[in-house]
Amino acid sequence: MSLAPPDGTLDKKLQHRYGLVAGVDEAGRGALAGPVTVAAVILDPDRPIAGLDDSKRLSPRQRQRLAPLVRSRALAWTVVHRGPEEIDAVNILEATRSAMTQAACSLWPQPGLVMSDAVALRTLPFPWLAEPRADGHYQCVAAASILAKVARDLLMQHLAARFPAYGWERNVGYGSPEHLEALARRGPCCLHRRTFAPMRVLALPRELV
Repeated sequence: MSLAPPDGTLDKKLQHRYGLVAGVDEAGRGALAGPVTVAAVILDPDRPIAGLDDSKRLSPRQRQRLAPLVRSRALAWTVVHRGPEEIDAVNILEATRSAMTQAACSLWPQPGLVMSDAVALRTLPFPWLAEPRADGHYQCVAAASILAKVARDLLMQHLAARFPAYGWERNVGYGSPEHLEALARRGPCCLHRRTFAPMRVLALPRELV
């Protein structure tokens, strides 16, 4: 059974208690190449946006339609990237957490609460909550998931022109068969995450693979 999109009821409950509520979410956490991208959004209760949902449940066309509405109607929004070098240095969870913290702290006006999609943000200077699948329950997190996904997809499509062998214009850096085949044939480029499993296997001596 498919889940209904968030209708704003849970957002209103948080707004009643905390005032302005920011949603934060990421895109690209499981990709093999490119950045992890985080967005933070404070929606304007007086300018509702119909159709907000977890970006994974929306089509590319729906995301492309909604993203400019979020940017134009939100009280505040920001997008932050963390590149492969930082992901490899600190691990993907900590890179995501760092980007979420930066994105939330960059908002103005500042939120009274930050709602995160499952990632604890303990260093924030204001209250936060982390809830699994928050992008399917809260409109503010759904809006953030849309901005993060659209921004990252566009960046990966631009990067595909520089690194055409991997098919990023189609797989946006995820481990599709086309991408994995190209990795096995050509090896990783400077934008691949060297600590992720396929690259670690490629780095092994051939007799151990």
